[in-house]
Amino acid sequence: MTIHQGSCHCGAIAFTVEGPIEAAIDCNCSLCRRRGGLLAFFPREALVLRTPEADMATYTFNTHAIHHHFCPTCGVAPFSEGIDPRSGEAMAAVNLRCLPDLDLSSLKVTAYDGASR
Repeated sequence: MTIHQGSCHCGAIAFTVEGPIEAAIDCNCSLCRRRGGLLAFFPREALVLRTPEADMATYTFNTHAIHHHFCPTCGVAPFSEGIDPRSGEAMAAVNLRCLPDLDLSSLKVTAYDGASR
């Protein structure tokens, strides 16, 4: 299985995520639209935080169901955590722009209308 290294811009939040990445979600909700991320979803256990959890800041909005983590130093939001409403399992939404080894041009990008939810 492929393991990708990821981080915020300054490296204060570093992680690995395990799994194939062939597609991305481009969400237009009020937060995603502003931060410009491309998302891929993984089981939460596929993401391993390599830096202290205390180094992250967290933002929630709307239903407060998703914990959007970001770096208080550089401001980059590398991943979010929540519960998959279909399965009830913990999930991680990784901002693929925070995986420097990933060729973003090779991904199939699908628009998601989060603004209407």
